[in-house]
Amino acid sequence: MRAKVERAGLAAAILIDSAGTHGYHVGEAPDQRSQQAARQRGYDLSTQRARQVTRADFERFDLVLAADQRNLAALRQLCPPGMQHKLALMLAPLGPNQEVPDPYYGGASGFDRVLDLLEAACDGWLARLQQAEIQP
Repeated sequence: MRAKVERAGLAAAILIDSAGTHGYHVGEAPDQRSQQAARQRGYDLSTQRARQVTRADFERFDLVLAADQRNLAALRQLCPPGMQHKLALMLAPLGPNQEVPDPYYGGASGFDRVLDLLEAACDGWLARLQQAEIQP
């Protein structure tokens, strides 16, 4: 998403971050297979480090996206009642209730499939943001 936002000239207007609902890998870099698949598409994930979602994230961000229903439920538990409208599934632009599959236990092709889905969803989210007249 960050690369798409930069190409659209909206990097000054849109803050992007990533966090998990659990703290299992806090401080760690993304899975090497994920980094490899991303690198083949021109994305550098090497400086990213995992962090856990905090209550402050719901104040800081206008939109908080979850990979799947399990993570969406965890976000709903943490999110203050007046901010629940900020929550959505990452793949919502592709259709209702679509979830990002977990490629961890599969082969390299699973990481490519996830990137295909995420790129398409990011195009959809960016179009929605542009329709909302986000200005840099």
